[in-house]
Amino acid sequence: MLALIQKSISGGDTHKSAVKQAGISEQTYYQWKKASPPAPVGDDLKDLVALEEENKRLKSLLAERLRKENAELKRKLGL
Repeated sequence: MLALIQKSISGGDTHKSAVKQAGISEQTYYQWKKASPPAPVGDDLKDLVALEEENKRLKSLLAERLRKENAELKRKLGL
């Protein structure tokens, strides 16, 4: 129920209207929210790991491109 309310809120509804659509009072919503365990942060960790991997990949591509450009400049300058 809390997840459905959160979806409604993230979709642009107000707390009041989302709770009303769920058929519970605001007081009940806040009591449930207080009693519920915190949302898992596993998705945030997955996203962070994926971003770090993408960052490594992009850094290696950039380093490779810079090495090629450096070699080309040395060749042109006759070094």
